[in-house]
Amino acid sequence: MANIKSQIKRNRQNERRRMHNKVARSELKTRVKRASEGLDTDADDAGDRVRAAQKRLGKAAEKGIVHKNQAARRTSRLMKRAPRSS
Repeated sequence: MANIKSQIKRNRQNERRRMHNKVARSELKTRVKRASEGLDTDADDAGDRVRAAQKRLGKAAEKGIVHKNQAARRTSRLMKRAPRSS
């Protein structure tokens, strides 16, 4: 256990950030999973689900919750499975 005041504070901050990131990553997984399920079952709102997952992935990459390449890869995989709208 740290006995330096600044390190004690740093540990508290790190724990808060860790919990926040954990929640955000969990939500990401849920959004991507729902989008995948929507694509598999040809749901009416599949497009909306994919857009929501894409948006969350972009935000997470922007904020550093996931690496930008990971977000791009996961978005790409989703879009590959999405039907073309034309």
